[in-house]
Amino acid sequence: MAAVFLVTLYEYSPLFYITVVFVCFLVTSGLVLGWFGLGVPVILRNSEETESSTRVLKKRMRQVKNPFGLEILHPATASVTKGITLTPDCLEDCILTCYWGCSVQKLHEALQKHVYCFRIRTPQALEDALYSKYLYRQQYFIKKNDKEEKYCQLPEDAEVVDFGPVPRSRYPLVALLTLADEEDREIYDIIAMVAVIHVPDESYRLSCRILYQYLLLAQGQYHDLKQLFMSANSTAPSSSDPSPGERSTDRSLLEKAGLAEDEPELHEENSKDCVVCQNGTVNWVLLPCRHACLCDGCIKYFQQCPMCRQFVQESFPLCSKKEQEEDESTRI
Repeated sequence: MAAVFLVTLYEYSPLFYITVVFVCFLVTSGLVLGWFGLGVPVILRNSEETESSTRVLKKRMRQVKNPFGLEILHPATASVTKGITLTPDCLEDCILTCYWGCSVQKLHEALQKHVYCFRIRTPQALEDALYSKYLYRQQYFIKKNDKEEKYCQLPEDAEVVDFGPVPRSRYPLVALLTLADEEDREIYDIIAMVAVIHVPDESYRLSCRILYQYLLLAQGQYHDLKQLFMSANSTAPSSSDPSPGERSTDRSLLEKAGLAEDEPELHEENSKDCVVCQNGTVNWVLLPCRHACLCDGCIKYFQQCPMCRQFVQESFPLCSKKEQEEDESTRI
């Protein structure tokens, strides 16, 4: 009779469903109260709340010494036909190897090989990974702390005036810096640096610049070296600055498109202050936008970048509190 009653209740009465839901509610409530007790945590949030969320992760940074440095001297005069002048600045004796017309695909395959099995410690290792997929190679020996200019140019018999329309299958120039002494490769974590350089030609006249810089580690990783965007107060132009009418047409067009050369860096005194309080020293870099604009006191109040309004996923300090205190004591 009990079974017949339950079947009849299941088929014709909504009380069965109500009873099941009520029993589940009681069981769930008992489990929650048994786990937390009477102090069940409740999160209240309003639109005017200014405290930062704990979801913004703070990266732990590890200081690594980079033995390589590379700059382009007189980028405005560089071209495929006229060549380019590079200025390396290395902490140890190094070898600078320049590959003109390097295959884009083979270069990135070589970087992947460095990660998995084939460490790129020497120029010969990169050449083996590239399978000679480049047009011309030049090599220079760089002495320690020597900033001697190195002039790189394609030979005239190469008869190369451009590398075709965009997107291209070849990079105009790839510069590789490696440590010359085998003992130095055991000391430094960074064993090589690959710089992809754009050189203007007849089909693509964008000014000469470094497009990518990859730091290759001895453990098999490689990292893309990117610039940070520092805040700076606007300064009044001096009387010696050229007027807009004196600039060339190409320069004006590039500026309108946002592709002109980077302006000279402003003095440190114009860029050291936090953009919010205008008092503390800028110390925190926000990711993924890479804006360095907040001090230690203001970082905790922002979930969005105050400069571009992009949500902050991670952040890291430029220097620790201990380093800041040491700098202040040194200045005093």
